[in-house]
Amino acid sequence: MSQAQLTRDSVKAIYLAAEDLKVAASILYLAYHDDPLFMGIFQSDKEGYEERLRAAIREELNSFWMARQPMIGLFEGERLLAVACLIQPDASIGPNRFWHWRLKMLLTAGFLGTKQMMDKEQRVKERVPAKHYHMLSFIGVHPDHQHRGLGHVLMGAIDTLMRENAQSEGVAVFVTLPKCLGFFEDGDYQLVEELQVGRLSGHLMFHAKSA
Repeated sequence: MSQAQLTRDSVKAIYLAAEDLKVAASILYLAYHDDPLFMGIFQSDKEGYEERLRAAIREELNSFWMARQPMIGLFEGERLLAVACLIQPDASIGPNRFWHWRLKMLLTAGFLGTKQMMDKEQRVKERVPAKHYHMLSFIGVHPDHQHRGLGHVLMGAIDTLMRENAQSEGVAVFVTLPKCLGFFEDGDYQLVEELQVGRLSGHLMFHAKSA
């Protein structure tokens, strides 16, 4: 994807640089603070939930960066407004995480939380109706800039990224907030099935690359 594939007014979609990761982590923290999946894994009912969630998101972004996975940002001037993080079809970053990620997840989420995260990723991988696909792991718009259509601009950038990868058959996403289902349905994501992983549930959706 080129440096400015999609724009809406003064907004441009580009890949994140290392110096953008701190702000990206803040945006994603706000986006996923009340997500049932993360609330369960990082035990929102216990003291220190916010710190555990922040640490996990920072570590996820560092893992994406080290593995050179695509992280797209929407910028207005120099200000980062929205973020999407994907795993490429040929990536090894999926359920078989490298060892230091697992170690840090164990320290952050504990054994049960880390096991739930791994089990979720494996269950999703087994049920995606494609062999080679992008996995949308994170997507979030800063609360101050919601209701501007930025989510749809970001989805367009994701679609462009997927189409430029000859290997990719589409984009999969595991949706754990029911209010987000309509957003993905508008983006032509189809429901594959509702998955239950332990006490956690969500909807696996897939956007197939059109011919």
